[in-house]
Amino acid sequence: MSLSPLKGKHLESFVGSTAAYNIWKGSVSSGKTIASAVFRWVDYCINGPKGPLLMVGKTELTLQRNVIDVLISAYGKNVYTVGHTCVIFGRKCYMVGASDERAEQKIRGLSLAGAYCDEISLYPESFVQMLKNRLRLPGAMMFGTMNPDNPNHFINADLINNDKIVDKTVWLSTMDDNPYLDPDYVCRMKTIYPENSVWYKRYILGLDCLAEGSIYDMWDEGKHVVDTAPFDPVDYYVGIDYGTANPCVFLLIGIRDGSAYCLKEYYYDSAKSQRQKDDAEYAADLKQFVGTTKIRSVIVDPSALSFKVTLRNLGLPVKDADNTVLDGIRTTARMIAGGKYHVDRSCVNHIREFSGYVWDAKRQEKGEDKPMKQNDHSMDACRYVLHTIMSKPAQPRVLRRFI
Repeated sequence: MSLSPLKGKHLESFVGSTAAYNIWKGSVSSGKTIASAVFRWVDYCINGPKGPLLMVGKTELTLQRNVIDVLISAYGKNVYTVGHTCVIFGRKCYMVGASDERAEQKIRGLSLAGAYCDEISLYPESFVQMLKNRLRLPGAMMFGTMNPDNPNHFINADLINNDKIVDKTVWLSTMDDNPYLDPDYVCRMKTIYPENSVWYKRYILGLDCLAEGSIYDMWDEGKHVVDTAPFDPVDYYVGIDYGTANPCVFLLIGIRDGSAYCLKEYYYDSAKSQRQKDDAEYAADLKQFVGTTKIRSVIVDPSALSFKVTLRNLGLPVKDADNTVLDGIRTTARMIAGGKYHVDRSCVNHIREFSGYVWDAKRQEKGEDKPMKQNDHSMDACRYVLHTIMSKPAQPRVLRRFI
């Protein structure tokens, strides 16, 4: 497969990304990975200074999926992986995941000639600071991508908007700057989120903005709460937010053709009931809650270890939830805004929590998007199912494929 030539901002960024720090920042589907990885990083691997190179993702799995698989598709046998390394036209690159504060230990002691960072704003600050110290060989450069975020995010404060760091380039782009996207896809994406929402401003307009107020501000009881099922589900899942001192929630969610419907809920608040239940009691309640419904998976927070063991011992099909909070909130928001998620009127606690699920204003001041730890139990159970099962929207068609 042949590579299509770069155009417009993508070509400008390829030619002009010659600083110590080079960041591609913009909306979804704006071509950040194509310009930064498929062209610029590969060129750097071939022609850049000698010395160790590093490739980073939030996890090695996301790095493989977002970047390395794309490189393999573009260049075939010239790119391959061996263990924790990627070989690009004969140049070895170490691969690491930076999902938590322990990640900075993975790169201590390295002297790097270059680094590529996929979704750099998702890394812990300690890792990014350590990485900057590791780019110590002559001519070393960093190349990174990120979506717009909180204006107070440390990447904005310490790098992009830091006047003391002069040797940097930042390339801003939106879907409209990607000439290879199908116009129908661009139009469709612009209708997914309400225009005044944080998601529209960040992922469509490519703007940094604060996440304030209600998290699901597109939620409308008049539209999303129903008295009868909007469709006949094909698959059924149960999302569980497990709690002993906190409420324990089960949600039965039916799915068909990209739409989801919450049929019923179980909501046990031990504080109000003045009695805590143990794993066996909750498991018995779950069996009764499910009844004769054939369940594809019971989706539970991975940290509920003993409860998962109890459920498996009863023969229930347990699946670990994808518990990435912001990505899960975005998936849920996309489905609500697109009219793809409805809730039965009997689920009174689930409905109630939508109006009280808000961003933490104090965390916003620190540059973090975090929900308040209140009115979040059924919100978590819902998010576990929707993000774990429905998180991969259809890929955009392109007029002329990059690869």
